[in-house]
Amino acid sequence: MIHSILIIGQSNMAGRGSLSEAGPLDTKNGRLKVLRNGRWQTMYRPVNPDRPFSGTCLAESFASVYADEHLGVDVGVIPCADGGTSLDQWQEGGLLFDNAVNCAKLAQRTSHLVAILWHQGEGDCAEDLYPQYLEKITAIMSALKRELNAQNIPLIVGGLGDFLKDRIESPQLANYPHINEALIKFAQTTPHTAFASAQGLLSNPDNLHFNHKALQEFGLRYYESFKTIEDKNRIFDEKSKMDDAIRTEMELL
Repeated sequence: MIHSILIIGQSNMAGRGSLSEAGPLDTKNGRLKVLRNGRWQTMYRPVNPDRPFSGTCLAESFASVYADEHLGVDVGVIPCADGGTSLDQWQEGGLLFDNAVNCAKLAQRTSHLVAILWHQGEGDCAEDLYPQYLEKITAIMSALKRELNAQNIPLIVGGLGDFLKDRIESPQLANYPHINEALIKFAQTTPHTAFASAQGLLSNPDNLHFNHKALQEFGLRYYESFKTIEDKNRIFDEKSKMDDAIRTEMELL
């Protein structure tokens, strides 16, 4: 059995951690996998090769700790993040949206989808874009879950890094707190959704991308947020089974 994780968003989800700073990738004796051409391969880097300079990503540590806490299953990552992209490019019917849906549906033929990880927002920090973020991401994720029949699948959205304010080449990135506010509100108002904070995480020298160490920590934060939803789902399932048992017993009286 393979439990799969769809990763979507822009470059900080694809991952720009330095490969030279990373130690050997622990695949848990081949239990960690990545989707390539519709088939599961033992995980290797870069997990999400959207650009020639792709690096390590947060999905590595997320998948690793998931495998540690879910023995008896393999864990596969479905890489569909693409650097430099905006919400408008991720809207329903667009190329990125359709690619994510197609890859996830293909993966669902040989795996059980257990999580969707999203990190995006740098491309929507401009003053004419960030006020629409909440409305747009709500529509995108609603459509995505509908297409994948994944209404109850945990969705984790990650915050933007504080270091963006120091990227003088891109002054619009100073608006990142507005994106974080929208992401937090989205997580609070959307079922089966949680927010992972990026507070205190450090960047590469570009003040745009999380460094390798930060990405490993960020993946763990994503997992902790995921667990809050997983636990709620488990409690709900257990309560539903108990209610069903009580109803059956009452019918037999």
